[in-house]
Amino acid sequence: MDIRSLELFQHLASSLHFAKTAESMFVSPSTLSRSIQRLEEECGTTLFVRDNRKVKLTDAGSKLLGFSQQILTEWKKVKWQLQQEHQQLQGELSVFCSVTASQSHLPRLLDNFRHKYPQVEIKLSTGDPALSVSKVMQQEVDVAIAIHTPDFPAELKFLSLGEVPLLLIAPKDTLINRLEQVDWRQHSFILPDSGPSKRIVHHWFAEQGIRPRIYAKVAGNEAIVSMVALGCGLGIVPQIVLDYSTIGQKVNRIKLDDIEPYKLGLCCLQKRADEPAIQALFNC
Repeated sequence: MDIRSLELFQHLASSLHFAKTAESMFVSPSTLSRSIQRLEEECGTTLFVRDNRKVKLTDAGSKLLGFSQQILTEWKKVKWQLQQEHQQLQGELSVFCSVTASQSHLPRLLDNFRHKYPQVEIKLSTGDPALSVSKVMQQEVDVAIAIHTPDFPAELKFLSLGEVPLLLIAPKDTLINRLEQVDWRQHSFILPDSGPSKRIVHHWFAEQGIRPRIYAKVAGNEAIVSMVALGCGLGIVPQIVLDYSTIGQKVNRIKLDDIEPYKLGLCCLQKRADEPAIQALFNC
């Protein structure tokens, strides 16, 4: 039994998906299978029940998971202490965020970190911000830039990076520059289909007593900006999406004083918050 095998086992126990774990841990599916088989041989019992449809952790696997989490946490602490003796933190740190956040917030966050800890390799992946929480929960990444919501998991530590206001946007040719100019009976609206904006926008409409004419429901704030720029209707998006959009100048921005802003921040699993690289990033 070695550290790498325990790392593979722990990730698989979270993802319950051999292909996902193999991809996230940068090993081939066959290498992952052999590693799990060796662990099962060493433990003398089955750790996973697997068939063509699903993978499930056995009772023995659950017991080993508690052991592996303790061992890996202690190992990282020891590595940190040894590295501190040489004044160098080393290793890898995987980070997930949206493309927009990688331009708006991540550079400032990582500049100081990279200056202090140049030996730490940053592995950055970008995608839908709605996936940030699940990526961290499933330990596909170490940390993520996420949006705090009312149902934010208690298992996660959250460090605020500030608030991002949401703006109403309209096509340039409508000449709409103020909320008072909007006739909700005449103008169509592009609704967010998923993510934190969906709840915020629906709640705002309910508070205003507005029943918008829905043109479409789309996933992604960038898609909403594109459709509004094309003249399909109005939309509500975070300000930073407009600031970093190549077509942000093709829409009119309208300030909304009474809509909930995004609460943007850095998150990680509470049980991993004292791991050296994660702790160092949060301290920066």
